[in-house]
Amino acid sequence: MRNISYDNITDTVVNAYAGAKDDRTKEILGLLIRRLHDFVREVNLTPQEWESAMELLARAADATTEERNEFILLSDLLGVSALVDLIDGHDDKDASITTLMGPFYVPDTPQFPNGADLTGDNEGERILVHGQIRSVDGAPLGGAKIEVWQNSPNGLYTVQDPNQPEHNLRGTLHADEKGNYAFVTVKPIAYQVPDDAAGGELMRAGGRHCWRPAHIHVMVSADEHKRHVSQIFDSNDSYIDQDAVFGVRDALAVPYDQKPSAEEISSFSNIKGPYNTAHVDFVLPRT
Repeated sequence: MRNISYDNITDTVVNAYAGAKDDRTKEILGLLIRRLHDFVREVNLTPQEWESAMELLARAADATTEERNEFILLSDLLGVSALVDLIDGHDDKDASITTLMGPFYVPDTPQFPNGADLTGDNEGERILVHGQIRSVDGAPLGGAKIEVWQNSPNGLYTVQDPNQPEHNLRGTLHADEKGNYAFVTVKPIAYQVPDDAAGGELMRAGGRHCWRPAHIHVMVSADEHKRHVSQIFDSNDSYIDQDAVFGVRDALAVPYDQKPSAEEISSFSNIKGPYNTAHVDFVLPRT
């Protein structure tokens, strides 16, 4: 390695990792190094620009805590998280499209019966979200597990706001024997991803905003099927076509202002009004 030059540096670095015991690790590192070096050459990166990039990463590390991962935020804002998700589901024929989990998921939330009202003491418009969970062959997935979480009317998730109850607007329920699910919640609002650290610097430098359209997170699990991570977006939100983290999918955008039909009122007669409705089915691929 004594005669490293502009012309041989890339091959030298790739060969230095040739001893990786895991073939997949070797493959990923080899491609990463070559493409990263090609990028640096193509933009003719200066030492000053390199230092600025390292300082940005250092600020991301400083901002990262157990509750907040600034590196995941950077991945989200650069569209990498969305791309990884789209790659993972690309070959799931006839299944519903997935999207990002986001940074605010918490496992083991309280169990609620199907059709539960999760609004608690939160003020605002109420939404009845309902639909069916089934397999790609059309079979209903009775008993499928549905985990739900969202922000509150002040725009914050409970993990961001010590003034909220621990599991505010979060819960776990199970579909009935026909795969049907339902829950009532309060209408979420658009909010900004954290902009006080590296992610915000990136967005300002790129001339972008940090807003996400209103959405409800849903994660569905069923035996012998891939876990399904989704978000239900308000199609009328002003940021629906400008999501900071590229998470919106057309099939997941529904109006939040639909009045319940006579059939819905009859089917959910046990649910107290008033409420609007959002109907979304989830079709899961097999593992």
